[in-house]
Amino acid sequence: MTDTITPDDVKLRYVSLAEARAMSGLRLILGARAIPGPWREACKAILYVKKIPYVPVASRGADGTDRELYDWTAQRSAPVAIWNDERPRSTWIEQLYLAERLQPDPPLIPAATDDRIAMFGLANELCGETGFGWSKRLTMIHHGATSPDNDQATRTFWLQFGGKYGYSPAAAEAAPTRMTGILRGLGARLERQHGAGSRFLIGDRLSALDIYWATFAALLEPLPPELCPMATAYRNLYVERNPAVLASASPSLLQHREFVYREYLELPIVF
Repeated sequence: MTDTITPDDVKLRYVSLAEARAMSGLRLILGARAIPGPWREACKAILYVKKIPYVPVASRGADGTDRELYDWTAQRSAPVAIWNDERPRSTWIEQLYLAERLQPDPPLIPAATDDRIAMFGLANELCGETGFGWSKRLTMIHHGATSPDNDQATRTFWLQFGGKYGYSPAAAEAAPTRMTGILRGLGARLERQHGAGSRFLIGDRLSALDIYWATFAALLEPLPPELCPMATAYRNLYVERNPAVLASASPSLLQHREFVYREYLELPIVF
């Protein structure tokens, strides 16, 4: 029987926000929780591939709120990357460009214009507003806010969290259709690449898009506990159950996730 993993079962040494502000170098603000949020895992994975060292920082301040995070970064979400005294970078695309500047090799942004356009377009469909991750969050929020199994305090939490994503019942109802379209497009892209003799989503080498897909695929089906020791209570929340969404994810997409993790990313995942 698998041992229960709690959200606080973390292995990284997280410094406080106050400690991080006094440091130089690269600091990465993360939720200090054993939960594979895809934006945080993607950022960590990019730094891992490029062998860029960083200091993990807990996102909650000394008072248990996000007040210190807001004071430093002018927003309330993680991950946030801060390099020396430069501005905090709280979006996936800023974090990618920062990593490319700090360590150009191996490059994760294609040099060829057409490949670069395709990569950023598809990456935005995964990571951007109204993209795959955003849409999955809307369905998770809707479940949390409406489930009869949740008490009023839990439903209120989910409704408040939904404010970040423009949640409404109508938005949540539309989200699976958007997810299916993105998955079909990504799967078709991968099949074309396989047909051309490439194992990657763009060109003939690993790109940021491969990493984004590998980490965002947890929103369909997380890696098993021995590879992804995430909080037990959150695993079922991550597993996708909508039949249409599941049908739109080709087996090759999940196989590609496994290939990218096995060949390039850290396993087991470290929280």
